[in-house]
Amino acid sequence: MTLALSFAAALMAVQASADAAKLQPAPSQAPCASEAHRAFDFWVGEWVVFTTGTEAKAGESRIENMSGGCAIRETWMPLKGPNGTSITLLNHRSARWEQLWIGGDGKRVDFTGGVVGETMVLTGYWDDIGGPGKDALVRMTFTPNPDGSVRQAGEASADNGKTWNAFFDFTYVPKAG
Repeated sequence: MTLALSFAAALMAVQASADAAKLQPAPSQAPCASEAHRAFDFWVGEWVVFTTGTEAKAGESRIENMSGGCAIRETWMPLKGPNGTSITLLNHRSARWEQLWIGGDGKRVDFTGGVVGETMVLTGYWDDIGGPGKDALVRMTFTPNPDGSVRQAGEASADNGKTWNAFFDFTYVPKAG
């Protein structure tokens, strides 16, 4: 009789374990693997950067995924002017894209925005961008091109976005091999 009870107890334990396994949530995808998190991956790469429409090299840029794909880091290396770094991420609370730019001139700019059609649009106030005391709202539009390049067009507004003027226009071309 004790053998039958032991067998019954073992069978109940196996059943309880199987039931508990059914209650466990299925393994989910990585925290930043969603389609929304991948929306700016078209900018990731090693680039030679030109003034759009010319052969004038403006610099080089390295754009890389970091923190398990939860952020993108840019290292901007211009031929002239200060270098800089940005960290860009999809905010888990607001679902908006945010970029922190830290220039080699000691200036910080906080951009926010998101996907608009096939582009990424980020906007932020940039202190002294037009010279000392001349702050402006800057809007950057990143557009993937069919040839694998990326265009980054910048516009500036001195009147809080009522009017915009072209500020810079770069084309990021993948570095060869």
